[in-house]
Amino acid sequence: MRKYKNEILSKLIDKYEKSKSFIGINTVKQNFSIHIEKEFPEYGDDARVAEIQAINRAVEDLEVLGFVKGKKKRNGILNSVQLNIELLEECYKYLRREPKKAVNDKLRILLGNYCEGDGVAAVFSREQINRIASNKKVEHFNNNLSDYKDLLDVLSAITRVEQETYIRDFSIQVLGDSKKFERMKSTVISVLYDYGDYPEKETILEDLNIVKNPGHVYFKGNGVIVLSGQLIDLSNLQGDIAVSSLMIKDLDQVIVSGKRVVTIENLTTFNAYKPNDEFVIYLGGYHNSLRRDFIKKVYEQNSDVKYYHFGDIDVGGFQILLHLREKTGVPFLPMNMDIETLLNNCQYAKQLTENDRRRLIPLLETEFREVVAYMLENNCKLEQEALDIRQEL
Repeated sequence: MRKYKNEILSKLIDKYEKSKSFIGINTVKQNFSIHIEKEFPEYGDDARVAEIQAINRAVEDLEVLGFVKGKKKRNGILNSVQLNIELLEECYKYLRREPKKAVNDKLRILLGNYCEGDGVAAVFSREQINRIASNKKVEHFNNNLSDYKDLLDVLSAITRVEQETYIRDFSIQVLGDSKKFERMKSTVISVLYDYGDYPEKETILEDLNIVKNPGHVYFKGNGVIVLSGQLIDLSNLQGDIAVSSLMIKDLDQVIVSGKRVVTIENLTTFNAYKPNDEFVIYLGGYHNSLRRDFIKKVYEQNSDVKYYHFGDIDVGGFQILLHLREKTGVPFLPMNMDIETLLNNCQYAKQLTENDRRRLIPLLETEFREVVAYMLENNCKLEQEALDIRQEL
């Protein structure tokens, strides 16, 4: 019977805590009640006598305590149960349940420590404070403040990692436990993807220098590298080569013999791309410190050639190009990211989502205004994988 008393009272308080009265914006007095048969289907089954009697006794006991008022049909069967909001504090104590207001107050204080700036942790924290004010569910909160602080600490730290860092090492540095980050990784990725500007959910951690294994830079085409004094002429190779993060420090020189350097956003496109007097680098979405340092080295030693970025014709593609310029200082030009490419491949285009539209609008103030305006007007975007690289370029 205790089980039914707790369930009935908890459901009534849940209803109260979701109401306008809870946040004090209701102009009329609200009553909070539940329909017994709807919440407890067994109550409508005449064969389940024991359960019916237990529910009746549970309501009677709660009435004696003054917590609820039961309403019965003419046949004496319970119809609904109404909460006595005058005894809310006593109801919380009876359930040994922390009032939502007290939890919200603690959450506001915690979130307030992460609100400064424009990073993901700050944007996420401000949104959660707004959600509390609107009595909406706080995202990814599991009623454990310690776990939520861990999440906010990770969000705050992860976007400031400058050098490639193993997952276990990052977990120890931020959380003091080598395995803790792994357990919360999917939540962290979801928040980063929802509140940051990352084109691919699957590569977010790598883009932020958090890796399981050493990263690699892939490149091919017309160029020569000198690695620990050994000269490798890429133009004599059929495919690409990769240099790991552990070997970057041993890379003495990069000599571009082609007329331009091209960075490519997606791996499928990079693999299919046939260099034509070019030095080609696989970027992999937002470049991390490994690729950034490699690109800087290439530019420092080959500033006399043109630099191009070939990415998706979507929000992520344009933002990656802007991010690439900002973080490397290299004057990259867009390649195959224009209206003509959209027109020539319109059969492969996808429709914009509402999120796409929202994020595209600020780009109308950039150099991409013409193609962005076309995308908005024609409801389209294009991934590079849709292009037949070998025929079109």
